[in-house]
Amino acid sequence: MSQYYESNTTKSSVPDHDVMMRGRRLLDITGVKQVESFDNEEFLLETVMGFLAIKGQNLQMKNLDVEKGIVSIKGKIFDLEYLDEQHGEKAKGFFSKLFR
Repeated sequence: MSQYYESNTTKSSVPDHDVMMRGRRLLDITGVKQVESFDNEEFLLETVMGFLAIKGQNLQMKNLDVEKGIVSIKGKIFDLEYLDEQHGEKAKGFFSKLFR
């Protein structure tokens, strides 16, 4: 029986990554490594699960806790998209827009 408790208490080395949206107006994200860029229409976050692009209207950073990796965004959310190897072309286009 002690084996069950031992295996259950080991923690993963990867922090949790959760995305919680309330009413399409408030977004809480955990597992954020850093905020790459943001303005009132787009946020680009590096998370433990890859880059996350958030698009919307009147977006504002409500809360940022770098040590815990928590970001809260308020505004009207239109789109959440992970940019990874499968969408390499799209990610490249997105980054090229950022660095013009």
